[in-house]
Amino acid sequence: QVQLVESGGGLVQAGGSLRLSCAASGRTFSSYAMGWFRQAPGKEREFVAAVNWSGGSTFYADSVKGRFTISRDNAKNTVYLQMNTLKPEDTAVYYCAARYSLSANRKIAEYDYWGQGTQVTVST
Repeated sequence: QVQLVESGGGLVQAGGSLRLSCAASGRTFSSYAMGWFRQAPGKEREFVAAVNWSGGSTFYADSVKGRFTISRDNAKNTVYLQMNTLKPEDTAVYYCAARYSLSANRKIAEYDYWGQGTQVTVST
């Protein structure tokens, strides 16, 4: 069992930056690939970024590529999402997810555990 707790969300102006953190419980964090997803009001949850067990392989949605960076610190059981040059369309609840696999994946159904989410609001 893995418990995930996100933090770092908030209100930011367009063009600004935020860093989301996701702290995981348990001693086997490095056995999990990690992902970030988001869900805007009235829309389906969508993939944002994912990282493999070591941090050496990452994937991004086209909409965030070049602006967002996912990383992890296995010693701290934490995964991060650095978000730069934020746009109003980035406004959503952001969720951290864990996949019991060494490989990252873009598909929601491939993830086993989910956090409660953190709200990110980007104003114009």
